[in-house]
Amino acid sequence: KDMSGILTPMAAFELVSEIKKRFEVRLHLHCHATTGMAEMALLKAIEAGVDGVDTAISSMSATYGHPATEALVATLAGTEHDTGLDILKLENIAAYFREVRKKYHAFEGQLKGYDSRILVAQVPGGMLTNLEGQLKQQNAADKL
Repeated sequence: KDMSGILTPMAAFELVSEIKKRFEVRLHLHCHATTGMAEMALLKAIEAGVDGVDTAISSMSATYGHPATEALVATLAGTEHDTGLDILKLENIAAYFREVRKKYHAFEGQLKGYDSRILVAQVPGGMLTNLEGQLKQQNAADKL
């Protein structure tokens, strides 16, 4: 579980490879997309033999969430790891949740893209959104 999004692709590959080599277990990887590393980490973990990964439909993905399902499906299409998922059906789901998300805009965090500061600061996952909320309550959001 990589809640901060700091797992590097090469570390993901090595971690999955070593666990699968040493233990007969099913392995599932959960990465958050906060730093922009998760997409690459998932791909390398898949190449190393991970059994499952977490993604989110594109309209609900990235920032504090998971990498987009559609991007991974398209990346793996035609390979030995092809998911068999229909990208057009996924787009219909994304369109639906794009509208749903608008209703809850007031509850979203401030992060609108990747935050590379976490790669430097190594902030634990979950802490950033809590800190952001506390600073906002104190009218000090600019201090983040």
